[in-house]
Parts: sequence; structure tokens; C-alpha cells
Amino acid sequence: MEKIGRNDPCWCGSGRKYKQCHEAFDEKIRSFALQGHIVPDHSMIKTPEQIAGIRESGLINIAVLDYVAENIREGMSTAEIDRLVESKTREMGGIPAPLGYDGFPKSVCTSVNSQVCHGIPSEEDILKNGDIVNVDVSTIYKGYFSDSSRMFIIGETDEEKKKLVRVAKECMEKGIEAVKPWTFLGDMAAAVNSHAKANGCSIVIDMGGHGVGLEFHEDPFVSYVAPEGTEMLMVPGMVFTIEPMVNLGGPDIFVDDANGWTIYTEDGKPSAQWEVTVAVTEDGCEVLVY
Repeated sequence: MEKIGRNDPCWCGSGRKYKQCHEAFDEKIRSFALQGHIVPDHSMIKTPEQIAGIRESGLINIAVLDYVAENIREGMSTAEIDRLVESKTREMGGIPAPLGYDGFPKSVCTSVNSQVCHGIPSEEDILKNGDIVNVDVSTIYKGYFSDSSRMFIIGETDEEKKKLVRVAKECMEKGIEAVKPWTFLGDMAAAVNSHAKANGCSIVIDMGGHGVGLEFHEDPFVSYVAPEGTEMLMVPGMVFTIEPMVNLGGPDIFVDDANGWTIYTEDGKPSAQWEVTVAVTEDGCEVLVY
């Protein structure tokens, strides 16, 4: 981290002198860095005003997913879900963040059964009784990004898929519980991974969460398979997603060559994912978007 004079204005923009604001905070981070740990830089620390902006964006994100929950049904195409997300987001003054991101062609990701993530909505993909589908919504509002996803069971499905959806949600909840300042992202990952394994499931290794708020995807990368005591130090003001991708079978995946986006399980077994955006606080975390 850059050196700042003790009487200079603090880097956070508070207007207070550095010695009265973030000097002790920075010294604590430096002490972890000197022990060889990975630590965040100032760009990863959100101000209270920025967190408020992300929270406000998240209200749209939550409302859009609620709207999907009210309308999703057997027989609808995933393209219809895309239109629901597009219309509701615009109606509330937001912009769908996925649309055009690195060339992504739609306003939402819809991942069905063995699709792990980044499923592209299509008129040809019709939801059937027994399907499980992840709807991943991301919103831009007043320049702030929010991100969350939920699983939906279409009609009645088998016990294995029901368990997978439940375990995936529990894994996310275990992750939320494990977010504490001055501990490590690896501590959170270990809690997630151990719960998945205890229930006979696996966590996708090569995909994870990410920082979010001022951009769609920011540092750090958030693994859900790392060991305790590893990965980046979590400190108050960090904002990132918790979104473990939980497979009924093995963790191996592949990308659809036809569209370059959709990721599938290698063994063809179903995958499930729930996602929230959290802000690290002085004593745990706040769920900003769900």
C-alpha cells in the first residue's frame, strides 16, 4: 500500500486526517502482509457511500429475481425469462449488466440441469417438469453493480435434484456464516467445501466468485475449494459474491464450443448454484444482494 503522511487526507475520501481514519487499519493489514499473507489493496475497500450504492442497485436485482420467481413455470422458454429480466430491470431504471458483457448476447444467464453457469437464454430451451434452473441476474444502477442468483425447481423433480438444490443453498449459507473480518477467504472456502463433501457433492474448482460493485467483475477471485488460512485476508469494506457451483457428480467441467459461454458438468450430472453479494463488516458481513 502507498505511504501516506499521517496528517494528509485519508485515501478513503472521508476528508479526515489519515492518522484519525485508516492508519491503524492499514497497519493491521501490513502486519498480515509481513507474515506472507495475501492482502487487499485500497482499490478493493469500498466506502460507506459506495456500499450504499451497491445496496441500492441490489434492490433492483432482488426485485427482478422476485419477479422471475412469480412467473417462472413449466412450458416457458428460457428466452421468456430473459425478456422478464430485461423488462423489469429497465422498468425500475436499471441496466442488465450481462447484456453485451464481453459479447454475451442476453440480459441474464439461465443454466438448466447439467449446465453449471453462463447458460444463454433461447427460444428452443423449454422448461420441463423436473428441471432445475439457475437464474443469474446482475444489474447496473447509477453506476453501481449488483449480482445474485437463485435456483428454481420446475414442477416436481426427483429426490437427488431436490437434495442438490438444498445442499447448494446450504453451502452458500455456510459461506456467509464464515465471512469474518481479519480471517481468510480460504476459511470461508473450507466451510463451503466441507459441507458439499459431507453431502456427497463436489464444488467446481475452476470457477468461483469475485469482487463486485464498481465493475461487474473485480478482484479478488473467490475460490470455494481453498484450504483454511489461505487466499486473501478479508477486511471491512470488501464486497464480493458467494456463489459456489455444486455438482451432484464430479467437479470437472467443459465449455460449449458452439457458443463459447455455457459451462457443463463433464459427467452430465446436474449442478446447482445460489449467489449473494456480501460486504465484510466489523463483526461479520452484510448480505447486500440475494
